[in-house]
Amino acid sequence: MDLIIGSGTKPAAAAPSEFIKDGSAATFAADVIETSMQVPVIVDFWATWCGPCKQLGPALEKLVREARGAVRMVKIDVDKEQALAAQLRIQSVPTIYAFKNGRPVDGFAGAQPESQLRAFIQRLIGDAAGQPSLEDIIEEAKQLLAEGDAETAAAAFQQVLGEDPANAAAMAGLLRALMALGDMDSVRALLGQVSPDMLKNAEIKAIKTALELQDAAAAGAGETAALRRRLAADAGDHQARYDLALAYYGAGEAEAAVEELLELFRRDRAWNDDAARKQLVKLFEAFGPTHPLTLSGRRRLSALLFS
Repeated sequence: MDLIIGSGTKPAAAAPSEFIKDGSAATFAADVIETSMQVPVIVDFWATWCGPCKQLGPALEKLVREARGAVRMVKIDVDKEQALAAQLRIQSVPTIYAFKNGRPVDGFAGAQPESQLRAFIQRLIGDAAGQPSLEDIIEEAKQLLAEGDAETAAAAFQQVLGEDPANAAAMAGLLRALMALGDMDSVRALLGQVSPDMLKNAEIKAIKTALELQDAAAAGAGETAALRRRLAADAGDHQARYDLALAYYGAGEAEAAVEELLELFRRDRAWNDDAARKQLVKLFEAFGPTHPLTLSGRRRLSALLFS
C-alpha cells in the first residue's frame, strides 16, 4: 500500500512507558521489524520544530498506553535520523507508519482528531482490542482476594500462569489465595516447584516466611490459655511469652503476636540470641512492607532499639 504521512512526538513532553520508546536507524530492525512480528508497531516521525507534532504525538502516546501492550510505538526524530527518514521516503512531519508482521500496513499524514486516532489503532489491533492484559487480570484477582473471594482469585491467577508460567506476581497471588483457602499442602507443593529466580521475588519470599511461621505456630496450637496462665504466674517467663506470640500468630491474632514479641524485646532484647527481634522481622516480612502492623511494629521496634 502507499503510505501517507502522520504524527510526531516530543520526548520531553511524553510520560515514560514500556510501550513507547525512542528509535534510531541502529535499533529500527529490532524495535520495529522484529517487534511487529508479535504486536503492531506505530512509527512516529517527528521534529522538534514541528507544531502539529506537539499535539498529535502526545495524543497518540496516550492511546498507545491505554492499549496496554496491544500496540507499541517507536518515535523517530527526523533531524537526528535523516538517512532513515530518507530511506522510508518521509516527505514531511508529522508522519505515522504502522507495521505488522514486519511490513508497513497503514499510515496517515498531518493532524488527526482523537476519534480517527482511535479508529487507526483499532484497525491495527483488531480482536486484541478490549481484551484484558495479564496485568489487568492480576489486578482484578488481587481485588477479588482482598474482598474475600479467594476461590475466584485463585482461578484468575492460574489463568495468568497458564499463559506466563514465569509470572511471579501471579504465582504470589495464587499462593496467597491458596493460603486463604487453607490449602497449605498445595502452597508447600508450589513453593517446592518454583524456580530459584522466582523465589527471590519479595512477595513469594514473604509467603514462604508466613508458611514457616504457621508451621512453627502449629506446635503451640490450642495452648494459648495455658501459656497465658504461665505468664500470669511469672511475667518474666520469656519462653512462655515467645511461645504465646507464636500461638497467637497461628490462631490468626497477628496484632497480639506482635504485642507479645515487642514486650519480650522490651524486657530482654538479648534473650535467646535476639529471638524476639528476629521473630518480629519474620512477621513483618510475612505481613508485607505496607501492612499497618508492619509499619507500626517497625516504628515501635526502632523506638525500643534506640531507647
